[in-house]
Amino acid sequence: MTLSVLIPCYNEAATIDRTLDAVLALGDQIISDGITLQIVAVDDASKDATFERLTARAEASAGRMLVARHPENRGKGSAIQTARDHATGDIAIIQDADLEYVPSDIPAVIKPILDGHADAVVGTRFGSGSHRVLYFWHRMGNGGLTLMSNMFTNLNLTDMEVGYKAFTGRTLKAMHLTNPRFGIEPEIVARLAQMGARIYEVPISYHGRTYEEGKKITWKDGVAAFFHILSARFSSSKQQKLPPE
Repeated sequence: MTLSVLIPCYNEAATIDRTLDAVLALGDQIISDGITLQIVAVDDASKDATFERLTARAEASAGRMLVARHPENRGKGSAIQTARDHATGDIAIIQDADLEYVPSDIPAVIKPILDGHADAVVGTRFGSGSHRVLYFWHRMGNGGLTLMSNMFTNLNLTDMEVGYKAFTGRTLKAMHLTNPRFGIEPEIVARLAQMGARIYEVPISYHGRTYEEGKKITWKDGVAAFFHILSARFSSSKQQKLPPE
């Protein structure tokens, strides 16, 4: 069994080595469980040394890591879709390059899939995991968007916008994804609901960054997410049901 870790990257030279160290260390741990690791990193036209760091690490990874690069900045959603095109794992998880989500949580996140209970797992920053206390209005905005998403999908998630999402390989490949930027989060949730996927939610730790530390999402992305939720809802005919195994 192979676990594909999809890492979208944009200007993450300051953290990418530590992220890769943590993911590779995880790979060394899970190999005893019969799971091999594949890292798929996509550089979204970074202006710093992110791509150079990725290529150097890939060369030293003994075949466990591959790197793709966009010629121009397209957004997180596009980077995830490019990574999906290269992923070959039986299970896949999205890992941000900035270490806001810690790779040590990956075993807990993928466990419902390994146990055969889930087609997809969504993390939640509002469970029992430790988290850094940051912005009040981010929390309120996320709560409102999650509520709206739940109303349209008939789900009961607590953290729709979370970046930690895992899937079986066939679920990942079957999703009809088109959003190029941060709207990928509500689109993924909508597609999972529309395809009838079995979804579990797992508490995770969260070490959020301030804007001074490099956080990229803004209030404009929150406003855009409102329209992305509507768009995903009313384009449901484009998503096929999850095919049987």
